[in-house]
Amino acid sequence: MNYFVLIIVIAVLGWVVQYNLKRKFEKYSKEYIPYTGAQVAQMMLDSFGLKDVRITHVPGNLTDHYNPTDKTLNLSDSVYESNSIAAAAVAAHECGHAVQHATAYSWLTLRSKMVPAVSFSNKMVSWVLLGGILLLKVFPQLLLFGIILFAVTTLFTFVTLPVEIDASRRALAWLDKSGMTSFQTQKDARDALKAAAYTYVVAALSSLMTLLYYISIYNRRS
Repeated sequence: MNYFVLIIVIAVLGWVVQYNLKRKFEKYSKEYIPYTGAQVAQMMLDSFGLKDVRITHVPGNLTDHYNPTDKTLNLSDSVYESNSIAAAAVAAHECGHAVQHATAYSWLTLRSKMVPAVSFSNKMVSWVLLGGILLLKVFPQLLLFGIILFAVTTLFTFVTLPVEIDASRRALAWLDKSGMTSFQTQKDARDALKAAAYTYVVAALSSLMTLLYYISIYNRRS
């Protein structure tokens, strides 16, 4: 099986998904609601009684994230002060992660526990894999170690999928229940978050194909 070709195909698919995500958010950034992303986030946090989560403003575009370590909801330039449906969807999605943290959502808990191992793997995996390929004939165990490190990061991408999907589910449910969105804007918010979710799916598939590619190299060592 030619894993290299599959990796290229998934890379192209990744570009298509990223382009689609950018296009969707540009489109829905022109549909407005009465509240900014920061205000939407604050209202959603308040509705769940999460008084200990702090909302901060971070630079960049779609750099939004929730940090469970210091309980900060970090909203990007394109979300924090924007009153678009796209900004509302992203802000609510990140609040979904805060709700997951507060309720000890199992997949988020597992993901958080994996972070130290993933950080260690990311620091070493490229050099270990390179050394393992160069020394494959004399020291195949090094490549095997690199494959194990890469498998940790691959597993992390798959554990991330249910975390992101559930955060979007919580976000859309709150946007609808709170009356923040109308029938049409609810559909638009769902479409925007679905486009974002595809990026995680492609990332997981890309990581898996790369892992299988390295395994195939190891299996052909003789």
